[in-house]
Formats: sequence, C-alpha cells, structure tokens
Amino acid sequence: MIRHASPFPLALAVLAAAALIGLPLLTLAPNRLVPGMPQAGGPVAGAAAVLALIAGFLIAVARGRPGHAAAGGVAALAALAALGLAAGAVAGGLFDSLSLAVEYRGRAGAVNAAILQHLGLSAAALVLAGLVAVPLALARLGGGRAGRVADGLIGGVQVVPALALFAGLVSALSALLAVAPALRGLGLAAIGPTPAVIGTAAYLLLPLVRSLAAGLAAPEPAVLDAARAVGLTPRQELLRVRLPLGAPILVGGVRVAAVQSIGLSTLGGLVGAGGLGAVVFEGMAQFAADLILLGALPVVLLSLAADRLLARFGARFALAGGAA
Repeated sequence: MIRHASPFPLALAVLAAAALIGLPLLTLAPNRLVPGMPQAGGPVAGAAAVLALIAGFLIAVARGRPGHAAAGGVAALAALAALGLAAGAVAGGLFDSLSLAVEYRGRAGAVNAAILQHLGLSAAALVLAGLVAVPLALARLGGGRAGRVADGLIGGVQVVPALALFAGLVSALSALLAVAPALRGLGLAAIGPTPAVIGTAAYLLLPLVRSLAAGLAAPEPAVLDAARAVGLTPRQELLRVRLPLGAPILVGGVRVAAVQSIGLSTLGGLVGAGGLGAVVFEGMAQFAADLILLGALPVVLLSLAADRLLARFGARFALAGGAA
C-alpha cells in the first residue's frame, strides 16, 4: 500500500525554482572593479531549477512509500539525473561566463598548485600531531601526574585563538633561529610551512589524544586478563589486543583531526605557507568574492572527501570488530 506523496518537498522545489528563475541573483559586469547590473539567472538558474524540481519530486515519491522502501532507487535516479544535467550544462558552456569559472581559467595553474600545497600542509600537520599524540595518550592512559600534564597541555592549546598561536609561533621560531642558525639547514623558517604545520598540529592533539586513549582503554578487563594469562608482554598486548579492538574509536578521532587539519591549514596563508589560504586571503585583500570562493570551495570539498573516506574505513573496522 502506498501512502500519498508528501507535497512539501515538491512545493519547496517549485518555490526554489521560481526564485532561481525570477529573482536577480546574478550581476553582469565587465570586470570585478565595475559595479554589476542585476540579472535574472537565465540558463544557469534554469538548470538549477530543473535539478530542484526533479530532486523534490523524487523525494516526495520516496516519502510516500511505507518505510521509505524505494529510497535507494530514488536516490540513484536523483543522482543520475543531477549528474546528467550538470554534465550537460558544463559541456554546453552554461557556466563559462560565471566569474568563478573565469577566475579559475585565469589562475588554473596557481589554484592547482595551491591545492597540492594545502594537502601537503594538512598531511604534515596530521602526521606531526599523530607522532606527538602517541606518548601523550599513553601518559593519559596511565593516569597520575603525567596524565594530568598531558590533559593540561592539549586543553591549554584549545583556548588560544588561532591567529594568536600562529603569530606567537612566528615570533618563537624567529628567536629560536637567531639563537641556533644551524636549524635553517634543516628547512626550518619563521615564515612559511613550519609555523603553519606546527600550529595546525597543536590543535589536532585534542581529538587524536582522546580517541587514542579511549581506543586503548576500550578492551574489557577480562580480555586484557586473558591476554596476560597467555603470556603476552605489555607491548604485545598493546599491538595485538588494545590497538585492534580500539581501532574504530581511533579512526573516528583521525577522521575529526583530518577535517580540522584541512580547515585550519587555510590559516597558513597568513604566515606565508601558501596553500588555498593564500588564495582566500588574496581575495579578501582585493574584496573579490569570486577569488575567495575559488580558495574556499576546494577546502570544503577536500574536507568532505576526507570525512567520507575515513568514515568508510571506520565502518570497515567496526564490522571487523563485530565479526571478531
């Protein structure tokens, strides 16, 4: 038995389509220095309106079925329709005149290089934070004074504003390099990737330390007693029992830290580290919204991609742990 389809998603889609077609959501200007003239959306808004109508209709149909039985098939149809229309719009050149597309064509090489730099900064910060998080998590797991000191360190960093931390790192590194100039030979510098990676890694310690400590403490006491009864050393207990059983929790912490790393690395543009942050802050300096979006949108997409990828790894670990 099929219930009546809910009218609300379709009604909202119709309103959205009307707004996209009728309202002056775009401006037309020869360059970013000249104020633009308001324009209706035209073909771009028409394509978006069609997507909204199709999505709204399919959602309404899905909600009209008991238990959302057709949700998977409807979602697939909606995705195929959206991809087809988007591909057609891109192939037809409907988006070529958008300022974002024009800006990208003029800066494609620089933007692509900035994406790679951003990934490098994020990965380096995540690795550095992971290396520091391991001894801090072990100290936290052991409790006592060492655990309290670890909690104080990672908690204290969180209350420091990011801009203040990055500025402080620039000053501290400048003083350190003045005392020990030989460190410059290792690639350390007060301006550039060094303060960006260290500052970002400092903020990643909280999710990594807490998830690692929670994961190591996840096994039941009976399981640990059994491991010791069969003669496992503390190191073997860690590698063969604690880490495998606590892996889903650890992956969850890495997932949070990876997304934070991609976002926080944007601030590296303030200290000369490059990456997408440099594009964002260049756009802010020029009051160019399209240039800001050109740097910000890849950050959002990279964060979503990292989150989804690590979520799949976490689901696999959870299934493996349940099967075990």
